[in-house]
Amino acid sequence: MANHKSALKRNRQSLVRKARNSINKTKVSTAFKKVRAAIADSPADAPELLKKAASTIGKAASKGTLHRRTAARRISRLARQVHQAASAAQQSAEAESAPPAEA
Repeated sequence: MANHKSALKRNRQSLVRKARNSINKTKVSTAFKKVRAAIADSPADAPELLKKAASTIGKAASKGTLHRRTAARRISRLARQVHQAASAAQQSAEAESAPPAEA
């Protein structure tokens, strides 16, 4: 442990930032898990959860927990997964509702 007054203050600040970053990272990972679970279970609910997750990731980036490009990349990947799941669900619904083709 440092003995200088400024080093002691810097240590206190780093502990506070570490706790804050840990909270934000946990929120981000929880949001990811919720969106991925929604993609697997019910793709219709995924866009709404994606919106909340994007907000959470953006807040973490604005506070400095995540780099802004990292946040943008993660949001983009999640959005792509949600879009693919929604389009796959829509195609399967259309295939089930279409009458069978006669030869």
